[in-house]
Amino acid sequence: MSALQKQVTRGQDRHVLPKVPVPPLKQTLDNYLKCVQHLVKEEQFKKTKAIVEKFGAPGSVGEILQKKLLERKDKKANWVYDYWLEDMYLNNRLALPVNSNPAMVFPKQAFRDHKDALRFAACLICGVLEYKTLIDTRQLPLDVARGQLAGTPLCMAQYYRLFTSYRYPGLKTDTLKVDLNAASLVPEHMIVACKNQFFLLDIVANNKQLNEAEIFLQLEKIMKMSENAEERLPPFGILTSDGRTEWAQAREALIKDQANRDSLALIESCICVVCLDEPCGIPPSDTNRALMMLHGGGGERNGANRWYDKSMQFVVGMDGVCGVVCEHSPFEGIVMVECSEFLMKRITGSPFRTVQPSSTRALPPPRRLLWKCNSHVQALLEASGDRLQRLVNNLDMDVFTFETYGKEFIKKQKMSPDAFIQISLQLAFYKCRGRLVSTYESASLRRFQEGRVDNIRSATAEALAFVRSMTDERATFTDSEKMKRLKDAVKAQTDYTIAAITGMAIDNHLLGLLKVSKQLNMEKPEIFCDETYLASNHFTLSTSQVPTTVEMFCCYGPVVPNGYGTCYNPQPHHIVFSVASFWENTETSSAVFVKALNEGLLEIRDLCNRSATADTKPPESSPVAGQPRKSGK
Repeated sequence: MSALQKQVTRGQDRHVLPKVPVPPLKQTLDNYLKCVQHLVKEEQFKKTKAIVEKFGAPGSVGEILQKKLLERKDKKANWVYDYWLEDMYLNNRLALPVNSNPAMVFPKQAFRDHKDALRFAACLICGVLEYKTLIDTRQLPLDVARGQLAGTPLCMAQYYRLFTSYRYPGLKTDTLKVDLNAASLVPEHMIVACKNQFFLLDIVANNKQLNEAEIFLQLEKIMKMSENAEERLPPFGILTSDGRTEWAQAREALIKDQANRDSLALIESCICVVCLDEPCGIPPSDTNRALMMLHGGGGERNGANRWYDKSMQFVVGMDGVCGVVCEHSPFEGIVMVECSEFLMKRITGSPFRTVQPSSTRALPPPRRLLWKCNSHVQALLEASGDRLQRLVNNLDMDVFTFETYGKEFIKKQKMSPDAFIQISLQLAFYKCRGRLVSTYESASLRRFQEGRVDNIRSATAEALAFVRSMTDERATFTDSEKMKRLKDAVKAQTDYTIAAITGMAIDNHLLGLLKVSKQLNMEKPEIFCDETYLASNHFTLSTSQVPTTVEMFCCYGPVVPNGYGTCYNPQPHHIVFSVASFWENTETSSAVFVKALNEGLLEIRDLCNRSATADTKPPESSPVAGQPRKSGK
């Protein structure tokens, strides 16, 4: 390990990594116009262009705000972090399940009985404790960038929030609390949810951490306690599935009672939540397992056997439906992936052992968390349950494995797999709707101190030119013209990706300018009231690449009512897509989108193959004509 890596691994990355830059104002405004021109009507664009030019003129409002942003950059480790966190998560009032919390879906486990499931859970808990020790002692190997600009060291700060974060609901805005000193102050514990009841699982007894056999026996006790009907309490976890303002109001009602305050304090300070789920009673297809992770099937099934504010919830279903649900505000998907892969490798690498009583100590039984409920709280529980059920009924999910090819074929075309897949998503959307829309693809900013993400705007003018050529029924375009447009679209996508990961995208910068204008109590600048700006931030297509090296996949819901949430996991010879939309919106259908995506991927493959065949024929002129240009990852 190099001196730099050692320094970064020990948590000194803040001093080593550069600060995220503030892009030049003119560059951002020019790029903004370029991003929106082909997505709005000509008249509207003319109006927007005039507004943008006025905003960026010498001595204008834009220049004043830019100067303030540059001052902020000098003062802070990361000038955009707080602005972005509030805008992306904390100010959002929508319920966390489906709308915000992503899930990682593990392969279906073949449990023979509940003991197998509890052994799996005990092994997983031990894995969590091992991983947490690696984080706490700063022994995690330093992440370095893969794909574009590979090899750059990455900020590790997100890992330190995995097990130390809690998102408190607020009436107007939530609070993300990160307690990095938690380990030294309170005895470490987890919360286990079982049959909608919550239990305290101490993981240390007499200054010694519980071993796997002891954890298994404690989980068995929890399961037995949860079956005691006389002691069963209402399903308080369902409150955390509600809109954030509704949950904040309910929490205010709860904390009037000391018993509730004590239970909340234990949940809010736990390492993680482990949800022991009842069998969900539906076939365990990829799509159904994704649904069970995102919303638990509502109050009828396991939707109340959750505590959605906690950053990490590990779900172990008695029927083998398992995975992780994350509260997204403390960290990005890659951190969830790294942790999940560590756990799955540990579980598959350690055979389930029969518990030997000699290896266990006599431990105090786990404690059921107590709640006080009155008629007002009971009414809140019922209302939250109804709203969760509506969300459950509304989610239209389709997990689709495209098996014809994967990233190896794409790399052979000398193209970036991520850019290629993004163009395929644009083609699918165009086939469904006959136009392109504002698209969000998350781009990691972890090359910078405290870096989170910015947006790659994938609906480029070049992508539009390509998808039009592919869907033109008059057969106007030759294969070589289509191929040129494909390469241009992939290059535009790749160039935007590189700009975004090096801190030169437009979304965070525009957000920063808007937030500074608010802090200065200025009248909202016209650029941010313009309908083009509002439309450009309505992400009908919200996408993310979440690749894994272990068999599992990520999923999440749409971010707007008429949108799609599309997560993809490119493997060497197949690609897993999880596509989500809402049934209540008549413009969208996950099945229709998947059908168009499948068709488009096959059509692009056929185009590439025909072009390759044409390229290998004896050339009539230059020997390099038709050679693919290198533009990929």
